[in-house]
Amino acid sequence: MKRKKTLLISLAILLLGGGVALMAFLTEPTAQRAGATRKTAMLVEVVQARRDTFRPAIMAMGTVEPAQDIVLSPRVSGQIIRRSKAFTPGGYVMEGETLLKIDPADYRNDLQQSRSDLRQAEADLNIEMGRQNVAREDYRLLDETLSQEQEKLILRRPQLNSARSRVEAARAAVEQARLNLERTSIRAPFHAQVLTRNVNTGSQVSPGDNLARLVGLDTYWIETSVPVSKLRWLSFPDRDQQKGSPVRIRNRTAWEKGGYRTGHLYKMVGALEDQTRMARVLVEVPDPLLLNQKNGQDPRLIIGSFVETHIQGKKIPGVIRLNRDYIRKNETVWVMKDQKLDIRPVDIVFRDNTYAYITGGLSENDSVVTTNIATVVEGASLRLASDSTN
Repeated sequence: MKRKKTLLISLAILLLGGGVALMAFLTEPTAQRAGATRKTAMLVEVVQARRDTFRPAIMAMGTVEPAQDIVLSPRVSGQIIRRSKAFTPGGYVMEGETLLKIDPADYRNDLQQSRSDLRQAEADLNIEMGRQNVAREDYRLLDETLSQEQEKLILRRPQLNSARSRVEAARAAVEQARLNLERTSIRAPFHAQVLTRNVNTGSQVSPGDNLARLVGLDTYWIETSVPVSKLRWLSFPDRDQQKGSPVRIRNRTAWEKGGYRTGHLYKMVGALEDQTRMARVLVEVPDPLLLNQKNGQDPRLIIGSFVETHIQGKKIPGVIRLNRDYIRKNETVWVMKDQKLDIRPVDIVFRDNTYAYITGGLSENDSVVTTNIATVVEGASLRLASDSTN
């Protein structure tokens, strides 16, 4: 009996509590946001579209390398007896300058011996010529008709040909000895810088030995890679064009801020890179080490350095150029038209690192929205940020 009474009291308390909660819920005031239903135009900034002719720039990284690069080797063997002071790593040498001298004594003797052999051969030829005259006179006095072969033997024609051959061989030996003597002076084949030197005075050298590495001073190359799709916008030299597309070179890590060098496209290497499948091109930079005084303020190029190239492309007429940041998802552009958002799909003919070049979808003087807005809905209300500050 007591337990039943307790259950009834508990049930009554629960019903009373539920009734109070329901009353509080039904009588609670409704909170309303003043701006929830009010449509507010979004503040934006715009730029005016301008149609014109532009020249895009293709940015690519590349490596500096010499246009002329050789391993200097001797043509004759011997001991080095003299070395030029300029023949040292980092030294500059002029075309034709003697860098090393091999002991020429043996080669002078060879030349003298060859000349002596030539004089002997010429003397033998003169003697044989005299014998020819005697044989001819004897044959005339013989007054007989002989076969062609017998006539050659009687007139000593084989002996004459042999004497002439010995003279020719002796002359060739003299010329070879003269060349060998000349080759004891090892000269620079072009204006060059010495990168490495492997011999010194007293070194014994043989033909084919690695004496030094020389690189040309007139021109350096920068080998870089560009997408195959952008090759059609580049110009390379041909028979009618002396230089290719202009190129500006920067080395942001080594050069002062704003420092750059200029060059031009030289050649396209006829093979794609194995990994990236991009086209390899060569940029030619004249006077890389500033030996020409008129370029004295420019930075110097260093072989093997990694540089940034900006290749100027061909002109693109009748396009609108926009910053790439203003190209939205799915290649669209936001346009403010009649204070409303107009989402326009556009045709982009080219992109460089900074700009997109648009051929269709935009018109002259269209107001392109540059502000990133949260609600991207066609027809959303817009207002200029400049108007709100006035």
